[in-house]
Order: sequence, then structure tokens, then C-alpha cells
Amino acid sequence: MERFSTSLLGEAKTLLLATDGSRFSEGAVQEAIFFGQACRAQVIVLHVVGVQAESISAANFAVRQGQQELAPHLDHIRAMARDSGVAVEVVVVGSSKPEKAIVEQARLRQADVILMGRHGKSGRLSLLVGKMTAKVIAQGFPRVLVAPKDFIITGSHILLAVNDSVNSRQAVQDALSLGRTCATLQRITVLSAAKRADQQPQAQAMVEEVCAQARRAELPMPCVTLTPIGDPAHCIVDAAHELGVDMILVGGRGRSGVVKLLQGHVTEKVIGQAPCAVLVVTA
Repeated sequence: MERFSTSLLGEAKTLLLATDGSRFSEGAVQEAIFFGQACRAQVIVLHVVGVQAESISAANFAVRQGQQELAPHLDHIRAMARDSGVAVEVVVVGSSKPEKAIVEQARLRQADVILMGRHGKSGRLSLLVGKMTAKVIAQGFPRVLVAPKDFIITGSHILLAVNDSVNSRQAVQDALSLGRTCATLQRITVLSAAKRADQQPQAQAMVEEVCAQARRAELPMPCVTLTPIGDPAHCIVDAAHELGVDMILVGGRGRSGVVKLLQGHVTEKVIGQAPCAVLVVTA
């Protein structure tokens, strides 16, 4: 599959790749190197060793052991980066709460995006990576990209899932920004799922407003609306399958824990079942 020279991460300059060394990280590794090349960005490769030790010496030993066990995987990433001309830094830390360590490192290093892995095409999250991804998203980092193992982002079509939440409105702004900066983006589909038929007019008004913003911004690609009726997660995933999109943009939960779009953990369900990458945006 052809890879375009521009990316769906806009002008990101620092990417943090969180990897556990498993096959579920392969998609995130691949995309981190590609986006690092496309954006001319630095890639921070982070592995967090789960540490429950009571003493500092025991914790340090656990980190060293974890680093040794993951050395072949980290060396492979270094080689990929070197071959692609991407600047990479490998960081291994220990923490009893890996999800917090990932976000802390991303903020410390001023990362624009956190990239994480996900199970492949089976539509199920792995127990390890899935739970960790959900926990990281719940920390409220502005942008988290979750990449399936067997999917390649080409940069032509994004699906923007919207509702009336603050985080959803931020996702809209991100989508409009990508429309201005990503020369290969050919189409934006805006979807708002209505749980019942009587909610469809409100959903239609939301997607039409987003497309009106796209017209005012004079985006060069068409903006198409969808207002399916049904379970939001199923509607988003079904549309992604039918349309063959590159990436789904959704609003995240954020630190407040306000559910909004995530009622019933919609975003986690979308991440676990989507056939493509998912960019979770938090205001």
C-alpha cells in the first residue's frame, strides 16, 4: 500500500511511542516511524516496567531486567528509525502506575501525540494493551493515537465522530486543522449517532454545523455527513468499515471523568473494534 509523504498528525514535532514489546505494539511502532519521517519529528520510544518493589534497589533491578528483556525490540526500533532517517530516543522507566508514567513522560518531553498499540483485525482489545490504552486515555492527554497491528494509514479519508461535548468540539478543530495541513486528505466524513429516531434532527444539525465550518475554512476536500440511528460505537465502527477510512477522530473522556461521548465506554469500544487507527482528542 502506498504511503503518502504528508501525515494525519499535522505539524507534530515530538511523538511518544509507548511500547510493551508485544506484537500488539507493531502497528504503533510502524506508524511512529512513518510519522516521524513524514513530520520530521523526533520519536521518544518509552517502555514502562511495572514495579511493585518495596525498596529502591529492588525497583532499579526490575527496571534493568525489563530493559534487558526488551533490548532486541528496542534495538529493532532503533534500526528502523536509522534506516528511515528518524531521530529516536529510547527511555525505560519503572512505575507502579504505568499509565501515569506514560503521560508524565509525554508532558515532560512536550510530546504532541502519544502512540499506542492495539490488537489486530479480530476486533478485540488484548487484555494488557487494551486496559493500558484505556487508562492512558483516561489521564486526559490531548492526543492519543491507537494503531491496530495490521493497518497502514495512507492519509486520504478521516471519520470524525461528534457530539455536544467539549472534547468533541476540540476533535472538530483538530479535523479542520488536518484539512488545512494534510495535502493528501481527500475526504472528511462527519458522523453523529442518534440513539433514537427523535434525536436524529439534533445529530443532523451538529454534523451540518461542522461541515459549515469546513466550508468557511475553505477546506479543499468534501465534507460528508452521516447521522445513523443506533448504538454510537457500533455506528462509528460500521461506518469506518463501509467507508474504508484511514483514521477515526473522537473526543476523549478527560480527567473530569465526564462521560459525554464515552457513555458506555464508546471510545474504548471503538478502539477495540475499529478497522483503522483511532485518534482520541481531549481538550
